Amino acid sequence: MHRIQPARLGFLYPGHAAEDDFPLMGTMIEPPAEVHLVHTEFLEDAHTVEALSEMGSMSRLLQGATSLEGLGIEAVMWTSTSASFVLGLDGIRQQIDALEKQLGVPASTTAMAFARAVKAVDAKRVAIAATYPEDVALLFCQFLNHFDIDVVHHSSRGIVTAAEVGTLGKEDVIELAFQNTPREVDALLIPDTSLHSVAWLTELEEITDTTVLTANQVSFWEALRLCGKLTPQPRLGTLFEEIP
Repeated sequence: MHRIQPARLGFLYPGHAAEDDFPLMGTMIEPPAEVHLVHTEFLEDAHTVEALSEMGSMSRLLQGATSLEGLGIEAVMWTSTSASFVLGLDGIRQQIDALEKQLGVPASTTAMAFARAVKAVDAKRVAIAATYPEDVALLFCQFLNHFDIDVVHHSSRGIVTAAEVGTLGKEDVIELAFQNTPREVDALLIPDTSLHSVAWLTELEEITDTTVLTANQVSFWEALRLCGKLTPQPRLGTLFEEIP
């Protein structure tokens, strides 16, 4: 039987918050993945459309991407949900095209990973537990509507900075999930890459009794999918258990 070679994955991550989720996932899968994470820069740590648009600008992405050149990565992710969906589908396509041209490997964004992951788990009706302010959370709902994903419930925690989101612990995340999972949904989406989630995916699905998709989880899944090395894995939620 052919043994799959370890994946070499690149992640562009704005600032410092929950980036340790990515090397953790690299160790949780078999075979372990080689994770290259680059912190990108921005002018302001704020969940506002203006700040997020600057954070996800071509200049910021391509500046960060230079640090991934020559490392032999097989896929690259722009690992911010909000700093891609606030730019709309055209903006996301520009981000992906620019990264693919610079690095010569498949690219995607966390927002696109969510759309694909929802389809992969065949979720028709979803709920959203967002840490963002309300206006940004609504933009995520609008983004999902492009893919005929029915958002039946959404909440907004109203946290302005990614740094603050990164301080939320296990109990905070479990409470956020539990309070925002109506009975009639097929999946709960938690869209902020600044929020730790990976160590608690199994517990999140147990407490909500549904499929849970988190930003860092779907980003890692998408990176593996892009380079053709996505295989069933335990401990990383329903999304990783059965690969369509």
